[in-house]
Amino acid sequence: MNILAIESSCDETAVAVVKDGRTVLSDAIASQADMHAIYGGVVPEIASRKHIEAIAGLADQALAQAGVTKADIDAVAVTYAPGLIGALLVGVNFAKSAAFGLNVPLVPVHHVRGHIAANYISHPDLEPPFVCLCVSGGNTLIVDVKDYTDMEILGATRDDAAGECFDKVARVLGLGYPGGAPVDKLAQGGNDQRYELPRAHVADAPLDMSFSGLKTAVLNLAHNAAQKGEQLDLKDLAASFSAAVSDSLVPRAMEAARMKGYGKLAVAGGVAANSRIRADLEKACSTAGIRLYLPQLSLCGDNGAMIGCQGYYEFLAGKRAGMDLNAYANRDISKG
Repeated sequence: MNILAIESSCDETAVAVVKDGRTVLSDAIASQADMHAIYGGVVPEIASRKHIEAIAGLADQALAQAGVTKADIDAVAVTYAPGLIGALLVGVNFAKSAAFGLNVPLVPVHHVRGHIAANYISHPDLEPPFVCLCVSGGNTLIVDVKDYTDMEILGATRDDAAGECFDKVARVLGLGYPGGAPVDKLAQGGNDQRYELPRAHVADAPLDMSFSGLKTAVLNLAHNAAQKGEQLDLKDLAASFSAAVSDSLVPRAMEAARMKGYGKLAVAGGVAANSRIRADLEKACSTAGIRLYLPQLSLCGDNGAMIGCQGYYEFLAGKRAGMDLNAYANRDISKG
């Protein structure tokens, strides 16, 4: 079964062709990161316009790279939530047109479910149930993946997403946008004990997280140093910040894995590419005897392949959408 998959939830336009859920025939991506870097973050209106300009050409490119024709497509899968509403609507409306024109089913896919499914591509042996730590610029969740389309949130951030925190800290340190990779690179070899930064705890919700206080603490450090004419050690600050994020994520993910007892922990989303978090998870899972699944770096960020993969399992579960499919800025992962 060949699925044409479309992703446009933020600042990457992506179209892929995926066969039988786990074989990626093509994955064409047009990133807008350089453009939004001028503004220090994603400008929704610009993102939407750039999706419109790129999506049709990317679809043709994906088909050509996959070596298939339009007649070989059996279904169209599309990210419909969550994300920037204007950006999502571009992908949704293009997918509607494609499904209608090809006379094939339209399958709506939750963006974070797609990130989880990236692990099925990287690890063909992975099957539910397992616990997944989902960490990106817009979402930070700990999810009980009971089955391919049956999921429950075990913990979540109460405010900022971890990826958003990386972007804001990168901006104040003068590292540009997006911030994940530059902060990770700067932190290499830094003293992660140099600066004391908070690790938040949510009363009566041990698996929930909070990153607004951490972000504010770094911003205050930088601003106070600037006002006093003092020089911060940016390498040590980046290392201390990365350690604080990891200390907020890893113990909670491990606790959730122990609670569920599946013996499997997966990680998903753009922040899953962070070397400190990956290393801390590998160490913790090795100690606990839990098998860790990390997506390859190319599948951590937004891409169409992950949507095609999850779309396949949503299709098998009978999920379909009509021409009235809408986009949603927020959507509970358990509702698909």
